[in-house]
Amino acid sequence: MINKIICFLTLLLSQASWSQDLERTVLKGRIISNTNDLEGVYVVNSKTEAMTTTTSEGYFSINAKSGDTLVFSSIQFKENRVLLTPENFSNIDFTVKLNLLMHQLQEVIIKRYDNINAVALGIVPSGQKSYTPAERKLHTASALDPTANTENMMAGGSISADPIFNFFSGRTAMLKKELAVEKKEFFMKLLDKMFTLEHFVDRLKIPVEYVKGFEYYAVENDKFTAILNSKNKTATEFLLGELAVKYKEIIAGENK
Repeated sequence: MINKIICFLTLLLSQASWSQDLERTVLKGRIISNTNDLEGVYVVNSKTEAMTTTTSEGYFSINAKSGDTLVFSSIQFKENRVLLTPENFSNIDFTVKLNLLMHQLQEVIIKRYDNINAVALGIVPSGQKSYTPAERKLHTASALDPTANTENMMAGGSISADPIFNFFSGRTAMLKKELAVEKKEFFMKLLDKMFTLEHFVDRLKIPVEYVKGFEYYAVENDKFTAILNSKNKTATEFLLGELAVKYKEIIAGENK
């Protein structure tokens, strides 16, 4: 008797499930978004667990009926749940808009790798001279190119005429001056980084209005710039004191 009841209930549930499947029809639709990458989005009927994926243009088709919920899910989109209504089945242009999922970084770690450079990566040979912008311009303008094209060759020679032209036109001299200014600006910044304004005024007794002039006076001294460039602060400070004495004598002579 019990077996008959179980068989009856099983048959009843199967008929109910079969009748529900008959009620469902193929729903065709399309997803839209602010991107052209619409392929592979999962479309799941949460009632029946039926699943499909979208095409490259965002189209999909799935068995469903009014009252079912379609779940749209993908790694690049926010999940969207749509409760189907009778209008969705009569609408030939059933579309679902998906919003892109923005992944926010919680932490950014920047590591410094001093041993990774153009030489270590084999981009340039080792031992190459590093040029500043002014040095590069001067080198380009004054270097003789033994591989110059025939059109640019001097008669009877095998070098480019550009360096000769730059020399007589004064461009080479101008670039040399530009390089000299660049070097002085470099040493001025290095001097300001090594010593504070108070050091010049309180320690060296340079009037505050003459400090900048004294810095220019100091970087004109080749011996001083060589020591300054070595970043030996003790030796730099010692020579700076000697130059300060001479500079104050110049100031005193001008103010007589």
